[in-house]
Amino acid sequence: MIQYEHPKIKTCQWFVLYTSPRAEKQVIERLKLNGTESWLPLHRSPRVWSDRIKMVDVPLFNSYVFVYCPENQLHSLLKLYGVARIVYYDGRPAVVRQQEIDAIKDFLVQSANHPLLVGDEVEILAGAMKNVSGQVQRINKNYIVLYLEQLGATVSVNLDHVAPVKRLK
Repeated sequence: MIQYEHPKIKTCQWFVLYTSPRAEKQVIERLKLNGTESWLPLHRSPRVWSDRIKMVDVPLFNSYVFVYCPENQLHSLLKLYGVARIVYYDGRPAVVRQQEIDAIKDFLVQSANHPLLVGDEVEILAGAMKNVSGQVQRINKNYIVLYLEQLGATVSVNLDHVAPVKRLK
């Protein structure tokens, strides 16, 4: 049996809203209270203060949030405090395909599973430099480049032979 969609019934799509600076999390809360499905991709990043370093969830795209709604509902979302405007492409609200949303989600999962970042301190677990710690300068597919302050040298080590030194909580 073939089902036809009524022309007045709008299907939901992913759209992009531009927010006020640093207001992404508040806008997501207001959208949820409004009953609109929304998504803010976050990643963990170290933030340095004068007395400590802390891992903080920050938006992957500054000032952008994704909403899943019919196109005719978009303009009502502009009334929410913190929403600056709708992102347009070629004269129409920009539509983000589900595959692109899924790709961003996959990227966030993969990056969360990669425990090392440039600048992190790691310890070498095997080889001639066992138990020596160094700072990550570059991460490649199978190896990592470390700066060893004790020796004043830069070395390349297999990724499987290093572990992060846990100093952040």
